[in-house]
Amino acid sequence: MNVAAVVAWSLIAVGSGFFLAGTVGLLRFPGVFSRLHALTKADNVGLGLLVLGLAILAGSPWTALKLAVIWALALLAGTVSCHLIARYALREQGGRERAEP
Repeated sequence: MNVAAVVAWSLIAVGSGFFLAGTVGLLRFPGVFSRLHALTKADNVGLGLLVLGLAILAGSPWTALKLAVIWALALLAGTVSCHLIARYALREQGGRERAEP
C-alpha cells in the first residue's frame, strides 16, 4: 500500500466519522434548527472528505472531476433542502425555536 492509498483511506475514514457525527447530532439535539445545523454541516464536510479520498484512489482526472461535480450538486441540494425545511419550521413555530422532547 503506497502513501496515496493510505491518505485516501484516511480521508474516507474521517469523512465517514463526520457522517456518523451528523447522524448522532440529528438524533440527540433538541430543536429542529440545531438538528439541521448539525446534520448539514457534518454531512457536507464528510462528503467532501469522501470525495477527496475517492478522487485520490481513482487516479483519473476525469473521474475526479465527475466526483467533484457530484459533490457540488449534493452541496447545492443539501443547502436548498435545509433552507426549505428551516423556513417551514420557522413558520410553523411562529418565529421562534421550540425545544422538542
